[in-house]
Amino acid sequence: MDWTDRHCRYFHRLLCRNALLYTEMLTTGALLHGDTKRFLRFDKTEHPVALQLGGSNATELASCAQIAERTGYDEVNLNCGCPSDRVQSGAFGACLMQQPELVADCVSAMQSSCAIPVTVKCRIGVDEQDEVTALQSFVEQLMDIGCKSITVHARKAWLKGLSPKENRDIPPLNYELVYQLKQDFPDLEVVINGGIKDLGQIKNHLEYVDGVMIGREAYHNPWLLAQIDEQLFGEAPNFTSPVDALEAMYPYIESQLAQGEKLGAMTRHLLGLFQGISGTRRFKQYLSEHVHKPGANLDVLVAASQHLRSKNTGEQATVY
Repeated sequence: MDWTDRHCRYFHRLLCRNALLYTEMLTTGALLHGDTKRFLRFDKTEHPVALQLGGSNATELASCAQIAERTGYDEVNLNCGCPSDRVQSGAFGACLMQQPELVADCVSAMQSSCAIPVTVKCRIGVDEQDEVTALQSFVEQLMDIGCKSITVHARKAWLKGLSPKENRDIPPLNYELVYQLKQDFPDLEVVINGGIKDLGQIKNHLEYVDGVMIGREAYHNPWLLAQIDEQLFGEAPNFTSPVDALEAMYPYIESQLAQGEKLGAMTRHLLGLFQGISGTRRFKQYLSEHVHKPGANLDVLVAASQHLRSKNTGEQATVY
């Protein structure tokens, strides 16, 4: 939420042709009663792209699934894993793991309303639940209504006692439980998520499950995505250096500026691109000093890029 907007997704698609991209989570209320066109806007180059929903009312979720299909999304995903305070107060997100029957009803209604895949993202459990039995029961009910794909963040969500930020790191990871889920339900597509930071980890997980979801690492170290096509799909990468990737964003940024978008709304997604490259601190500093000034345009980004020594020396970014 508040991170993977359409500008971010456009940038990530430039870096990687084959990854499935997800929108930030949108609540059913915002989608049905807010600025629907603005919320759902995406560039055709983003495909394949999934719309991620937050909600617990089956009728509203079904309507949103119809909207997702009509708008051109390739998948619609019900989030049952987000632990934020806003989500808890709305009785959806991770707290839905305590109501697997309700989740099954919601997914069934969504499936009946659209022809695109309906998927679910969840945790391995919440609070005092026994994670083995909780996850098993949750998935069994989804399988019973024909759900074919689930993404599991391999941590519990502690809704009592931990902040949303703490819930991303403090509960211990249990990858083996997700591996076991795939063994128990071989016909279910199982995607693993949580704490995954490099290609070595990705490849290891793919020995046991069908897919890997990358969240924060893809955002804070996006150059990781630029290696996926070659390392996992055997295809030539789009870029050989982060600076090339930056310059590939210039036409998009110019077009968005011409439509009234603010420069900072786009450059904020680029800040992690240059990990390990000399000059990246000055690059970020220059942007922070100039990007929000009246009339800030592409010249600001071009000037900031001159601080990256790799532009002249050919240095490559290092993925940690």
